[in-house]
Amino acid sequence: MNKLSIAAVTVTVLTVLGLGGLYWWQRMPRVSMAPPAPVAQVPAEAPATPPPEPAIKHPIEESAVAASAPAVQPATSAQAMWRAALGDLVGEKALLRFVHVDDFARRFVATVDNLARAHAAPRLWPVAPVGGRFSVVGDGEQRVVAADNAARYAPLVGFIASVDARRAAALYVRMYPQLQAAYEEIGFPGRYLNDRVVAVIDHLLQTPEPADPLRIHLTEVKGDVPSATPWLRYEFADPSLQSLSSGQKILLRVGSAHRKVLKAKLAELRSLVARAPAKRP
Repeated sequence: MNKLSIAAVTVTVLTVLGLGGLYWWQRMPRVSMAPPAPVAQVPAEAPATPPPEPAIKHPIEESAVAASAPAVQPATSAQAMWRAALGDLVGEKALLRFVHVDDFARRFVATVDNLARAHAAPRLWPVAPVGGRFSVVGDGEQRVVAADNAARYAPLVGFIASVDARRAAALYVRMYPQLQAAYEEIGFPGRYLNDRVVAVIDHLLQTPEPADPLRIHLTEVKGDVPSATPWLRYEFADPSLQSLSSGQKILLRVGSAHRKVLKAKLAELRSLVARAPAKRP
């Protein structure tokens, strides 16, 4: 359980105990007692005004999506519902190859939120990670990303590019209640998922366009046991690139050509689920 979930549970428990205590105090039998000695009255401070709930910036409205959502047939479970809907959207073959259907709503909202943070755990991704090793050229600590490294990402980028954005957005609208519930369950009660989706898309669209090839270096790993996966120890040599979020680093690693395709798809999806236009960098 993360800190936000703990805080929500703690507040709930304290509220229940407080209201329960007030209820039992009011039911206690009155006992006659001598009046206490007068005490100097101290003006009570006005209760602090709770901060207002953040206004929803990008409300989901079905009229914002022109295409009809793929039909969602009645199913015995949420997983079966997602499997039917996603299979209709991308096809059964692509679904089996690229998508993790199990617990899809939670995977989706967790990954969207994490892409704008320092780390996005692959085990939570709604899509299968690409295979192969991160390819570099050069010797010593200073190296560069190999030109052929982008080929690893071609099948996944091609799959993403092939998805009909309007139908995907329509399905997102249709299934939004499940996604919103999952977002609140992972630790964001009262927060509006679509606002986060739009904010993360805007964040990813701000990914810089550095000149190729990207310079990287090996990170220091202390200890006598050599790393079993040395290709995972690379960092960008440029500190400004290394400090980027997990999602922006992914867009850097896929290569400039794939990055252009993915940014175009992100911008298209944004236009379908956001009310306000994107701000120019």
